[in-house]
Amino acid sequence: MNRQDPEQLSSPPDGRPEAEQPRWRRDFPIDWPQDDYVTRRDFTKFMVLVSLAFAVGQVWILAQNFLRQRRGELPLQEIARLDELPVGGARVFTYPEAHNPRLLVRLGDRSFVAYDQLCTHLSCPVIPQVEAGHLHCPCHEGLFDLVTGQPLAGPPPRPLPRVKLEIRGDKIYAAGVEEALA
Repeated sequence: MNRQDPEQLSSPPDGRPEAEQPRWRRDFPIDWPQDDYVTRRDFTKFMVLVSLAFAVGQVWILAQNFLRQRRGELPLQEIARLDELPVGGARVFTYPEAHNPRLLVRLGDRSFVAYDQLCTHLSCPVIPQVEAGHLHCPCHEGLFDLVTGQPLAGPPPRPLPRVKLEIRGDKIYAAGVEEALA
C-alpha cells in the first residue's frame, strides 16, 4: 500500500475521482501543492540578488551626481546684444547644450532674467507675460513669478532653474545655472 502525505497529493479541483477526469488532465498532470514550493536557499539567493541590484543602482546614481558636480563651472556663452532685445522682449536660447532650452527676458534698461524654459511640472514650455509679471505654462495653467522664478499658481512643484547672467559691454552672457530649491 502506497502511503503519501495528504498535503503532498494533488486532488482534482472539481472533486471527481481520478478515473472520471478528462483526458487532458491525465495527460498534463500538475502537482499543485508542489507547484509553489520555494526553498529557503532559493528565496535567499533571490533576495540577495535583488538587494545587490538596488545597491548597485544607488551607487550608480551617486556616481553620476558626483561626476556632474565635478564638471565644474559652465562655459560663458554669448546670448544676445543689448540693442537686440527691447524692454519687455524675450528670446529663447540654449545653454549649456543644445537640448537645454532657456528663456531670456528683458525687464528694464539693464535688467534681465533668464530661466529654464521648461515648466517644472511636466516640461511644457513657459511663455513670458511681462506686463502681468509672470511666466505662464499653458499646459496646466501654471504661473511663475517673472523676477524670482517661484511658482505662483497651478501644479508646478518647484521654481524654475535660473540662468546666471553677466553683462559685459553691450553683450549679455550666460554664466551658469542655479538649480532651484523649493
